[in-house]
Amino acid sequence: MNRRVVVTGIGVVSPCGNTAAETWDNIKNGRSGTGLITRFDVSNFAVKVAAEAKGFDPAVALAPKEIRRRDRFQHLSAAAAREAILDSGLVATDENRTRIGTFVGSAVGGVTSFINEVVALEKAGDPRQITPFAIPMLMGNGGSAHISIEYGFNGPSYVLTSACATGADNIGHAADMIRLGRIDAAVAGCGEAPIVQMGIAAFDRIGACSRDNDTPEQASRPFSKDRSGLVFGEGAGVLVLEELSFAKQRGAHIYGEIVGYGTTSDAFHITAPQPDGLGAARAVREALDTAGLRPDQINYINAHGTATALNDAMETKAIKAVFGELAYKVPMSSTKSMTGHCMGTTAAIEAVFALLAIRDNVAPPTINYRERDPECDLDCVPNVAREMPIDVVMSNSFGFGGHNVSLIIRRF
Repeated sequence: MNRRVVVTGIGVVSPCGNTAAETWDNIKNGRSGTGLITRFDVSNFAVKVAAEAKGFDPAVALAPKEIRRRDRFQHLSAAAAREAILDSGLVATDENRTRIGTFVGSAVGGVTSFINEVVALEKAGDPRQITPFAIPMLMGNGGSAHISIEYGFNGPSYVLTSACATGADNIGHAADMIRLGRIDAAVAGCGEAPIVQMGIAAFDRIGACSRDNDTPEQASRPFSKDRSGLVFGEGAGVLVLEELSFAKQRGAHIYGEIVGYGTTSDAFHITAPQPDGLGAARAVREALDTAGLRPDQINYINAHGTATALNDAMETKAIKAVFGELAYKVPMSSTKSMTGHCMGTTAAIEAVFALLAIRDNVAPPTINYRERDPECDLDCVPNVAREMPIDVVMSNSFGFGGHNVSLIIRRF
C-alpha cells in the first residue's frame, strides 16, 4: 500500500516568532532570533548567546493549572500543535479518532523541570517538596501524550528520539504510518527547551558553541569560513499530515505533499559526524528513491547547517556525493543562521519552512555569510532570500549518535 500523504496544517513557535506566519516573515527577511541569554545568570559562562523564544506566553494554549504542571518544552509543543490543528481544521470524531496518531517528540525532554526539581530537593532536603507532576514533566513523550489527550486522538501516540533529527524522524515516521494504512492522519513534529545551564555548559565543553557574545545576531554563521559554532535555540514545530482522500473529503487546504523520507546511521561516533558524509549521503539517496525523484528535480535544499566546523564540511561532501556537479546548481541554505539550533525541533520547523518556500517560491537566506570556505563551496543563498520557482524541497537533519534524516516535500 502506498497512499499519498499531504500536509494540511502547520504550527511554529521559534526564536523568530510565536506563530508560523511571524517566524516565516522574519526568516524570509533575514532577521536573526539570537540574543543574549536571559533564562539564567551567564556571568560565569563563556557562552552568553542563545536563540530564545521571546515573548512566548503558554497561556495561548494552556490553562494556568496546566502551565504549572508542564515543562517549558511541553508549553511550546502545545502552542505549535494548537496552531497546526486549528490551521488544518482537523477534529476528532467517533468515526475518525482511532485513526489519528500523535508523534510530537523531543530530543532532551523536560530538562528545565529536571534541573529545577533537583535544585529544590537539594535546597529543601525534603523529598516531599518535589512536585507530584515531576515525572510527566520530564517524559520525552510528554508533549505528544498531552496533545493526544487534549484533542481526543486515539490512534498511536509515541515518539522517536534521534537527537537533532528527532523532528524529521517523527514526521517521516508519521507519513510512513499513513502510507501503510495504519492511520489516516497524524500530528507530528517536535518541541524543545534546552536553554539551561547544563546544556550550554556541556556543548561548550566539546567546543560546539559560538562565543560571539558581542554580536549575538551574527553568532551563527553556517558555511562561512569564519563560523565559530552553533547557537542554542528553543521552540516547537508541528505538522498535521493526512492521507490525500481523507483530507479531500473534508475540504482541507493542502500545503504540500510528503514524498520522500530517508533515515540512516553513521555507526561512527557518538558526537562527530562521519567525515566523508557517506551516512548522510545514504539518507539523501533513500529519500530520493522513496520519492521516485532524481537529483535534478530538487529545486532547493534546507540544510542542517549548524555552523560547526565538522557538520558544514560533512554536509557539503554528502550533497556532492549524491548530486555530483548538480550540487553547485541547487541552492542550499541554512535557516539556523536565524533560528539558532533548536535541537530536534529545528528539523520540524525546517519542514514547515520547506512548505512555505514552495508556497511563496522563495529560498530563504543563510545570513551572516562573510567569507567563502573552500570546503563549503555550494550555493548557500548568502545573506538575502532568493525568489525563484520552487516545486520540490529537500530538508536534511543530522544528530549526535550518527542519525541522518532527509525529507522531500513536493508542491501539491
